[in-house]
Amino acid sequence: MLASYAIGFLLGFWGSLHCVGMCGGVVGILQNALPKNSKQSDRQQLLFWLAYNGGRIFSYSIAGGLAAWLGASALQWVSAEQAHRIGQLISGLFLIAFGAYLANWWVGLQKLERVGAKFWRYISPLTQRVIPVVRVYQAALLGILWGWLPCGLVYSALALSFTQSTVTQGVLLMLFFGFGTLPMLMIMAGMSVKVAAFAKHKVTRNILGMVIIAIGVLTFLGLMPGHGNHHDHHGHKQNVNQQSKNTALVIEVQQFNPNANHQNHSSHH
Repeated sequence: MLASYAIGFLLGFWGSLHCVGMCGGVVGILQNALPKNSKQSDRQQLLFWLAYNGGRIFSYSIAGGLAAWLGASALQWVSAEQAHRIGQLISGLFLIAFGAYLANWWVGLQKLERVGAKFWRYISPLTQRVIPVVRVYQAALLGILWGWLPCGLVYSALALSFTQSTVTQGVLLMLFFGFGTLPMLMIMAGMSVKVAAFAKHKVTRNILGMVIIAIGVLTFLGLMPGHGNHHDHHGHKQNVNQQSKNTALVIEVQQFNPNANHQNHSSHH
């Protein structure tokens, strides 16, 4: 379980360079939307940024809970071992796909982003209602809305949440993922030009892409320590359910077998 959270955090941290390179326009929008008086105060500007990122991470967490619920519903019909293995395969494949996407070697995740764009077109108009941002709560609302922006990085993290056995675990994984994205995006707020140039550099993206691909391969092969142990809960639940069914069957047999009840009664005396 903790290994999954660690992977989520590291995916957010390393992948946030993708956010810097691909989603810099979001930062520009928020910078321009900030009221003049907040730009004159570093403390107030920090407050706006914390509210925005808090809203963004909140949306990630909600999406993570939904993904985990869907995953648990889909995997409840298979054994614990099968659920564990399916979780490893899904997580590994998405990590490999995102690593290749980050390094610009394969952009297949753009297909998922195009699917997400169909839903985003219904959310996007709502952002205009909170711009310009003149209150802290407006920055938080803008973050909540931007959290649903189509993004291959987020979809890769949601694939990890899909393999969690409970909604709480899915929420926590995306929470750690969101925390992982914070350092780079907060730095970007004050150094957007330099950071964006670094993030877009081919060497930077290639190195991070290879690191994420390596983690994905280890996960796919089942070699990541601790990954998937959360499915023990799934297996325990199946065992409890099976024991309950066996107990109910024994009771039914005893009820419909008077001779067995009479023998048990006699032996008691």
